Amino acid sequence: MATFKYVASGPDGKRATGVLKGSSVDGVRDSLTRQGYDVRSVKAAGRNLLQLELTAEKVDLVELSNFSRQMAAFIKAGVPILDALEIIRAETRDKKLGRVLVDVMDSLRFGEGFAAAMAAHRKALPPFYVSVLRSAEATGELDVVMAQLARYIERDVEGRRGIRSALTYPLLVMGLAVAVVLVLVIFVLPRFKVFFASFHAKLPLPTRILLGFTDFVAAWYPVIAGALVVLVAALLAALRTERGRALRDRLLLATPVLGDVVRFMVIERFCRILTSMIKAGVPIPEALGLAGAGANNLVYERSIGAARTEMLEGGGISRPIARTRLFPGAVTQMMRVGEETGTLDEQLENVSDFYEKELQHKLKRLTSLFEPIVVIMVGVVVGFVAVALLSAIYGVYSQVNVQ
Repeated sequence: MATFKYVASGPDGKRATGVLKGSSVDGVRDSLTRQGYDVRSVKAAGRNLLQLELTAEKVDLVELSNFSRQMAAFIKAGVPILDALEIIRAETRDKKLGRVLVDVMDSLRFGEGFAAAMAAHRKALPPFYVSVLRSAEATGELDVVMAQLARYIERDVEGRRGIRSALTYPLLVMGLAVAVVLVLVIFVLPRFKVFFASFHAKLPLPTRILLGFTDFVAAWYPVIAGALVVLVAALLAALRTERGRALRDRLLLATPVLGDVVRFMVIERFCRILTSMIKAGVPIPEALGLAGAGANNLVYERSIGAARTEMLEGGGISRPIARTRLFPGAVTQMMRVGEETGTLDEQLENVSDFYEKELQHKLKRLTSLFEPIVVIMVGVVVGFVAVALLSAIYGVYSQVNVQ
């Protein structure tokens, strides 16, 4: 339980301030409202060690998927939520999830609802997770929705694994190429330089270029290493800002081949999250905002936010989405059909299934293009080094024989 400061108007209309203990901002707000207060603000007064640990790291998605599936089975079987949480906590191997469940159980014992108790750990959970739980708890379909969440998270994990496996080989080859170049520059070439200097022979141009590069790296490597560290730190700091994220996302979408992969990934994730939330009974405006944030692309998030505002003004959902010009016509057409027939969740699920398959094809194409490029780059570097050394050895040998 954490401590929260609140500012409110009491039942008599007078301003009231104070401190309350609770598991979340929403829980304290609900408690004050039930007492007749008009709540103006609720802020955390301090965080205990548990909350700091939970805020620092996300719960592993595989563990969260297993937790959701187990909870769905327990609730469907009629097991009380508190007992179900205790059973799962005793069996889970993920320490972060275990700490979350301990705090949730404490909140439940103090009278909090399940969704409100989970809301205290928003930073440890995906952004849409708590909103889906709230709607499910309100409609009494918590078991069904927990099963849906488990399926969605499992698909998301499988998609991420597919992307990582597709990029593993090219990145491994590139890493080996960098390692080969470093070994040549640091260990091999300096010895050849001493060898060539002992003959006092004129070296070919490729060899002089290679040895000059070696001398430059040897003389300036502290500066080069420091500059790389500063550059990486500045890049990471920039990516934490909204402007930096927007620039990164814009560049990714504009990159040939890679842009299509990113676009398909964003659309698939957006449709999948939106489907899960609509099926759970989350109001479409709220679902649209959370699905846009869950897409992990600021360009799409901003455009979807503008579409959400237009929808709230009476513009429906398919037309504002189409006006963003970020979604293919087939997607907006299926949205329109779903909107008109009342099957929006089914149509969005069809779209997400289609884009999931297309994403795998795009990834294979990207990998098939990326692998030969990396191999060619490695070949060019190693080939240049080989030519420079062999031509120098041959030149030295010729000049020695002439003398």
